[in-house]
Amino acid sequence: MDDSVSPKTAPTFHAQAHAQSTAEVLEQLDVSTHNGLATAEVELRQAQWGPNTLPEARKTPALVRFLRQFHNVLIYVLLVAGGITLALGHWVDSGVIFGVTLINAFIGFIQEGKAEEALNSIRNLLSPKAQVLRDGQRASVDSRALVPGDIVFLTAGDKVPADLRLLHAHNLQIDESALTGESLPVEKQLAPVSASAALADRRCMAYSGTLVTAGQATALVVATGVQTEIGRIGQLLAQVKTLTTPLTKKMARFSQWLTWIILIASSFTFAFGIYVRDYSVAEMFLVAVGLAVAAIPEGLPAIVTITLAIGVQRMAKRQAIIRHLPAVEALGSVTVICSDKTGTLTRNEMTVQRVLIAHHEFDVSGEGYSPHGGFSEAGQEIAHAGIVRLEPLARACLLCNDASIITPADALPGQKTAPEITGTPTEAALIALAMKVGLVPSFEREAWPRADVIPFDSQHKFMASLHHDHQGQGVIYIKGAPEKIITLCQTELTLEGPRPLDPEHLHQLIAKVAAEGMRVLAIACLATDASKTALTFADIEQGGFTLMALLGLSDPPRSEAIDAIARCRSAGIRIKMITGDHLGTALAIGRKLALDDRIEAMQGKDIDLLDDQGLKAAVKDTVVFARTTPEHKLRLVTALQANGEVVTMTGDGVNDAPALRRADVGVAMGCKGTEAAKEAAKMVLADDNFVSISAAVEEGRTVYDNIRKSILFVLPTNFAEAGVILIAILAGLALPVTPVQILWVNMITAVTLALALAFEKGEPHLMTRPPRPPAAPLMNRRLIGQTLSVAGLLAIGVLGFFLWDLQRNDNLDHARTMAVNALVVGEMFYLFNVRRSHGRILSREGLLGNRVALLAVAILLPIQIAFTHWGQAQALFGTTDISLASWGKIFVFGLVLAILIEIGKGLARRSARALVQPA
Repeated sequence: MDDSVSPKTAPTFHAQAHAQSTAEVLEQLDVSTHNGLATAEVELRQAQWGPNTLPEARKTPALVRFLRQFHNVLIYVLLVAGGITLALGHWVDSGVIFGVTLINAFIGFIQEGKAEEALNSIRNLLSPKAQVLRDGQRASVDSRALVPGDIVFLTAGDKVPADLRLLHAHNLQIDESALTGESLPVEKQLAPVSASAALADRRCMAYSGTLVTAGQATALVVATGVQTEIGRIGQLLAQVKTLTTPLTKKMARFSQWLTWIILIASSFTFAFGIYVRDYSVAEMFLVAVGLAVAAIPEGLPAIVTITLAIGVQRMAKRQAIIRHLPAVEALGSVTVICSDKTGTLTRNEMTVQRVLIAHHEFDVSGEGYSPHGGFSEAGQEIAHAGIVRLEPLARACLLCNDASIITPADALPGQKTAPEITGTPTEAALIALAMKVGLVPSFEREAWPRADVIPFDSQHKFMASLHHDHQGQGVIYIKGAPEKIITLCQTELTLEGPRPLDPEHLHQLIAKVAAEGMRVLAIACLATDASKTALTFADIEQGGFTLMALLGLSDPPRSEAIDAIARCRSAGIRIKMITGDHLGTALAIGRKLALDDRIEAMQGKDIDLLDDQGLKAAVKDTVVFARTTPEHKLRLVTALQANGEVVTMTGDGVNDAPALRRADVGVAMGCKGTEAAKEAAKMVLADDNFVSISAAVEEGRTVYDNIRKSILFVLPTNFAEAGVILIAILAGLALPVTPVQILWVNMITAVTLALALAFEKGEPHLMTRPPRPPAAPLMNRRLIGQTLSVAGLLAIGVLGFFLWDLQRNDNLDHARTMAVNALVVGEMFYLFNVRRSHGRILSREGLLGNRVALLAVAILLPIQIAFTHWGQAQALFGTTDISLASWGKIFVFGLVLAILIEIGKGLARRSARALVQPA
């Protein structure tokens, strides 16, 4: 045996196995097809290459992952707020703050743990057992024991246990969709291909983790473990870093900004009180603490988390399952959606869409494997009499066929149920065509029972069947590759009868249909008599058949996906198709879906020729990417992000997992997706439909709006409280509101009023607005201006009530009670102002559109009345009774505040319109 084969040389050899003959690969791995490897040689190679497994990723200790969740400026602010409230002796408030911090940490800890499961999912794709030839004997071994040089036997239903070079194959078809994105099982052959052939075009190879759907084969193991294609994807996935979402980045910047403002204001107040007002250090420390408590929005993280959670529930109702909370908002920031083709934009169901008989071209309507549909020619629907003329063709489609379509027997009347198929999707599509013509499969099979059959063979490229009716008439039907069937035909059928074959015209038709992304199939027949009871290849090869039709089949676009794409484009979101399928098919589907006004395309081999800078430029205008590998998909997502895009990537296969993890929002298919794809993604579609992505984007935009509304509601209150304290110190006044009263206001309004904003519906024209620029701050100049103006109005009102009441009654507790109630009532009215960012509140929707907001006010009012008049609350918070007239004045203040804010919003909208109008 040749000991020169080593782990170091295996990757180089594996990369070239598809370009070498079977004799060459056998010689290089020094193995006999008659005896396989000897046991001693297997042990030696196992020592060299190790087991045929994927290594487990190095795991971060659970405690380290948990503590890492606290490494965030906003969390530090919360912990400081909790420490301050704890120092003040307010156990309940500090408990709430620490509780929110722990909840956020646990959520992050759990989600980070789930991300590691993606590698485990890929590891579980490997086959547990394999049939091998060793020491001249066939044996079943654990697939982990395979080594390069092993001879492996494959049959239908097997999962390929390693990367294999095929040595012998009979009718072998392998479903490689999880690895390559190819929508149909691939017919394998033995001849080597070009060294530069894409993974999906390496027909002489079988790859680990894929599924044998038909046929048998003998193959040579050329790579195991991490050196397989699936192992390489696992390594690629382990190296991909998950990006933080736009909201996480903006909240971090917002927290840093807010922290500095609080620290500067508290330090200035502390120093001013000591050096200018001659307060003691102890007094000013309490005042500085009070100002910090006033300015810290301790309820905001909880509000953000709850808003995201409500978005998750809404998305679940629209078939989008969120696995990572921040992904909800990230969807609202999306500027580019990179979508797989098969099953997402298309139905993943083969359908006959074109029937070509002589000079007639019929378009076939209807979707999937349903019998509902019709026929048209040149845009004109064909009447029943015309359809009847298609019955001979339909009968051939039914009889030369091994598939069946099963409609669930327990379907209720009017209930939509997806038919189940047995056999290949192509043959099921032919049965659906026959049913659209009006034939009943069971009747036709009884009327024309099958006498014999030649199964489809990839070498001969056709299937043939022999049938007789009960009067003794016989017929042979063949179907298969048109280039093969045409050579067997002497005439072609027309609607008027047979005529001489015109091969040149037929080849032009084939090229035309193939250019539209369809797979072309030919069907022919030959009359025989009752004496013919068996079929041989000689019967077929002698020719004399009549060509019945050419059929154009494809996986058609989802009709609802076309509308969803148009909706996304109107929202300024660009759609790019990234698929492992052929360029012609991808381009045809891209045009039908109207992905863009002008569709430019690239293939994987074109991507290989570009460096990172060249790819950054190419991805801007290219819409369709075909024949892509996992590395291509990952590079494309990275290039788009380098251009400043927020990217959603969809996928269902193992090959999609690295790009799904890298994308800002990875979206996996829930029905037909692999577990590896689901674990790498942040969102899973329950229905594998692009429409659900569009709906999720809409909900994501709503969530972002609601989070910003919550911030716009909370900050003016906190700034007003801090401003009141600061003004009081600067003016040498007693504090209008005590720290404990401030904590009460922050807690009760966050639990009721601010939380109500999480239930806001999307505003009108939400999906006609362009995406937010990724670099846009959480608070723009207009919102900062609104925050400061509202905070100023609230502070003026609170100080006004405090000074007016203190001068009139000379009772500090009474004046503070008026001030704190003015603050709460002002917030109640301001809630309705902030509910509409782009519209007025003086409408039915503006006032009554959010029942939760009305409920929050209804809950808050009695609680605030108890806070003011209940004896125990008075003792705890330092409040006192106020008169009904005083309550009336406070509510008038709230109404005036709402009117002033609404006037300000109107002026801001008018100013914004003036800026965008041409001079």
